[in-house]
Amino acid sequence: MKRWVLLGLVGWVACKGEEPEPEPVPSGTQDCTSPTQQWEPIERSITLELESDEASLQERDGREPVLVRYRRTLSAQRARADEDVVTRAGGQVTTRWPWLGAVAARVTPEQRAALARDPDVLSIEPDRVVRAFGRQALVTTGSVGEYTPGLKMVQAPLVWDSNPEDGILDANAPNGTGIKVCVIDSGWDNRHPELKAAYVEGKDFIDDDDDPLDFDTATSKWGGGHGTHTAATIVAQLASAGNVNPGEEPAGVVGVAPGVELYVARVLNTRGSGNTSDIVSALQWCESKEVHIVSMSLGAPEKSSTEEAAIASAIAAGILPIAATGNSGTGDPATEPGVAFPAAYPGVLAVGAVDADKVRATFSQVGPEVGLMAPGVQVLSAMIQGAEAYSLVEVDGRPIESRSLSFAPIGEYIGKVIACGLGDSRDACGAEATCDGFVAYVDRGGLDGQGNGLTFAKKVTYVRRAGARAVIIGNNDPNDGQGSFTLGEAADNWLPTASVSFADGQAIKGLKGKDGKVRLVGVDYARLSGTSMATPHVSGVAALVWSARPSLTAAEVKEILLQTAEDHGEPGPDNIYGRGLVQAKAALDELRQRYP
Repeated sequence: MKRWVLLGLVGWVACKGEEPEPEPVPSGTQDCTSPTQQWEPIERSITLELESDEASLQERDGREPVLVRYRRTLSAQRARADEDVVTRAGGQVTTRWPWLGAVAARVTPEQRAALARDPDVLSIEPDRVVRAFGRQALVTTGSVGEYTPGLKMVQAPLVWDSNPEDGILDANAPNGTGIKVCVIDSGWDNRHPELKAAYVEGKDFIDDDDDPLDFDTATSKWGGGHGTHTAATIVAQLASAGNVNPGEEPAGVVGVAPGVELYVARVLNTRGSGNTSDIVSALQWCESKEVHIVSMSLGAPEKSSTEEAAIASAIAAGILPIAATGNSGTGDPATEPGVAFPAAYPGVLAVGAVDADKVRATFSQVGPEVGLMAPGVQVLSAMIQGAEAYSLVEVDGRPIESRSLSFAPIGEYIGKVIACGLGDSRDACGAEATCDGFVAYVDRGGLDGQGNGLTFAKKVTYVRRAGARAVIIGNNDPNDGQGSFTLGEAADNWLPTASVSFADGQAIKGLKGKDGKVRLVGVDYARLSGTSMATPHVSGVAALVWSARPSLTAAEVKEILLQTAEDHGEPGPDNIYGRGLVQAKAALDELRQRYP
């Protein structure tokens, strides 16, 4: 059983990174299956096709994960009891929430049917899969180059830097100080300098410990960086850079509210999936820490009454929940899905995405629950250290603009350039190819031997078998520049691979036989798209408003943000843009008018 896992991102479509089935090797034909140069693979999981976690567990023991709520008159004692309705029926209780009168459990189909008939049981529902969607001194001096386009679009620098030329936080200006924001996501990279100063405390509901790293201890590999990216959009620090792409601001980026106290609740594993029960527990944990804001860049298409009750409990405790609307939008009114959950629950501030022109991103889900919009296309923020890469390509000493393919490993190789056509077989590189190594130039496009489209993964696999140690992909679309391509998923047998424009590709083919160099260098930032990226912008603006007047209630902060948004689409609130684009300075101006 397979399913698609999506961390609230768009822009990269996964194809399986499996090698094509080996072809029979004719007598005398080389097959360089063991390159002498080994490359370090990089995990950067964004969208993966993988075995369903909950399905595989159910297949092993015949049980399914469910959430059970008891009727109010018995809820507290039932949820606390060691021997309650579930255990008496033979089920396994995994988590208890007495405050909700609910438990998480694992039951067989027969046990579930029995529970459904029990008069003490209010509801029983699947523990559904959700997808993604001590504080140091605040650094106050950095560079205006850290002000990303998204940051400027929501007016954040206008709140805490009245001089847009100095890159210095104004003394006493609202910057999120004193406000606790709990990011419920995939965890974080505790090595990243953008986040270290803001982090206060965390909880890992995947590994059941207090160290919410986006890291799989079983494989010793980091995850896709979704939680790191969303958290940094809120709290990234001035002058705290990791490694950046050439030509980009060397000081990195700064968050919307760099003074915020960051709490991290990890509910998504390194493959990007998690369960409703962990979100419920995370909400309870955030509530126990008396946070002001919960930021959730994740969700599912179906509602959960248990999750809805947990959201209602958080709201009753004075928390402002902010969540992504989802990325399954189509742009066609006839097929548009509604807002995902938890964003669609009452009281949640649902956030959609706009592009650089402030136009709704087609993927952004719509509906009457949409509250605000924020930047969500190609948003630059922190990433797992070294999980992204930039490429440097030279042929015959001539630098050529290029872009690394997603999941291509860091590494460098210099060797003779051999033209390998479409890279559609082991023999595509011709007689010049040897197991001593070379740089393969391959054109984009074509079909494999079974009539299927040639993925970049297959091209790299074929030329690797011919002896290639690095690959240059030439785009076949003259209007698409270097393109934005992927090898599909991480694998230990990929080669450093970069793409070039159509024109440069044609020039490289004229230089075959010359020396070529492909170098991929790891960086600590990435541009990602999705309502996941829009949500933390709104969470950060909410923190700015709240830090300006800590006596405000969550409802008052939310109302100010809605009232001061920049209207887009149809005049007034609508199902596409909600109230419009969140605006930090306008919100602070309104706050000062209300409370001179």
